Amino acid sequence: MRAPSHRILGIALLALAVLYMAWFREDRHAAAALLVFALPPLLLAVPAWRGGRKAAFWSGVLALFWFSHGVMHAWAHPEGALFAWTTIALSLVVVTASSWPGLKARFGRRG
Repeated sequence: MRAPSHRILGIALLALAVLYMAWFREDRHAAAALLVFALPPLLLAVPAWRGGRKAAFWSGVLALFWFSHGVMHAWAHPEGALFAWTTIALSLVVVTASSWPGLKARFGRRG
């Protein structure tokens, strides 16, 4: 049975990809933005859902980038804050879900 954190991670990655597709749909550099922002979480979603350790690791690493981008955009462009704050929240979900199995193994009950 897959850990619930893997399912949460897969859903969060899909949500992040959809968010970026909506965010950059009218951008003049939409193709480049989608390749950089939407494609990575989309490619990682299925392996993460299946419990892939490498996908979970890279999701956590890339979430640092997504988080930073969201913070920078929220700070610099308050008019687009909804997308930015949603990105921040989803990136925190990705970090938590990708780290959960390790945290559980380290701090879980021993018995």
